[in-house]
Amino acid sequence: MRAAWLGLPLMFAGSIAMADGNCGKVTIADMNWNSATLIANVDRFILEHGYGCDAELVPGDTMPTGTSMTEKGEPDIAPELWSNSIKEALDKAVAEQRLRYAGKALSDGGEEGFWVPKYLVEKNPELATIQGIIDNASLFEHPEDPDSAAFYGCPAGWNCQISSGNLFKALKLEDAGFDLLDPGSGAGLSGSIAKSYERQEPWFGYYWAPTAVLGKYEMVKVDFGSGVDPEMFKGCITQTECDAPGVTMYPPSLVQTVTTEGFANRAPEAYDYLTRRSFKNADMNALLAWMEDNQADGDVAMEHFLTEFEGTWSGWVKPEVAEKVKVALKNL
Repeated sequence: MRAAWLGLPLMFAGSIAMADGNCGKVTIADMNWNSATLIANVDRFILEHGYGCDAELVPGDTMPTGTSMTEKGEPDIAPELWSNSIKEALDKAVAEQRLRYAGKALSDGGEEGFWVPKYLVEKNPELATIQGIIDNASLFEHPEDPDSAAFYGCPAGWNCQISSGNLFKALKLEDAGFDLLDPGSGAGLSGSIAKSYERQEPWFGYYWAPTAVLGKYEMVKVDFGSGVDPEMFKGCITQTECDAPGVTMYPPSLVQTVTTEGFANRAPEAYDYLTRRSFKNADMNALLAWMEDNQADGDVAMEHFLTEFEGTWSGWVKPEVAEKVKVALKNL
């Protein structure tokens, strides 16, 4: 009996190995922004070389990929899906056992807020709070109006223009002397931060992570002292018609990895890797900054990440899988 009992784990392990050996063709959505294409390329390389999958990248974007996975069962994997916008449809597909939530692509979630440069807070710690900002409004010089202070909002036409504008009202920043500036574009907004950093000047405005900008420039998220009020945020702050906006911090956006049920069933160990694979925003910010500085695409960034962040990704896989990936890296 003892010999038979000892054989059971080996038989079970063999069945898993066989399942992953038959992983077969796996399609991975390659979204059209840098963090997503980096993660997609990392997944492709690890699934191919660590788990024996025939992994292929296919073009993707949030809405069409989510819809296709829900209705057609393809692609097999969406590595970085900002799921709030299609959460109802995804939840239904998960409940019907057509899709699975593997885990969080970004462990911190997508992060939004009002920010100031770290060098300001080091000189004046109270500037890490909204009351400190209001008390020192004169520090934040307006580029065109010497009688006003500058708050850099979100570009016109972006969804975040609504939330940042409503929070500007809720915090009564106009009463404190601030003017809500439209930077004109994403480049205009990031350029204003870069310019202030080069001159070591005060800057106050909206931004989000993970981004190359927050990888290059150390910023501190301003504490409103309110915590997060999800109902206020969803029901008013994000709405065009928000008559009585209240103060709330931005809640983190859920950024998940989603797979088909078929993939999870036929390749359980590969699926398990996806449940463990999660990037911290600080790491992703640094990677995005590296991609921008080196004009690197997802494939080049993947090699950089697997080479320079071995301590991170090796914790997502078993030692024998890590060894296979390392060998494949040496052969690139």
